Amino acid sequence: MVPLLVPLAVANILKIVAQMQREPANVRFSELKQVCEHHFGKARQSSTSHAVFKTPWAGDPRINIQSDKGKAKAYQVKQVLLAIEKLKGIRYER
Repeated sequence: MVPLLVPLAVANILKIVAQMQREPANVRFSELKQVCEHHFGKARQSSTSHAVFKTPWAGDPRINIQSDKGKAKAYQVKQVLLAIEKLKGIRYER
């Protein structure tokens, strides 16, 4: 449940992240991209099927996502979750 004082955009991001944790194989590419943009800013490279996001650290986890017929790839969803944890230094509550 999301507190009432959380802005709608942030509440939406939290809902998507919760879904990413529950079902990494069932996430839309557009939703994954939205989460990445929220945490890492605009993609430094973006083409029709790929988006690359800059992270404040060198090395893994890298943020390179791609669309597979409108869906995000499960392993990339897991990489994004790890990168968010590293960025925040905390785990999202489940």
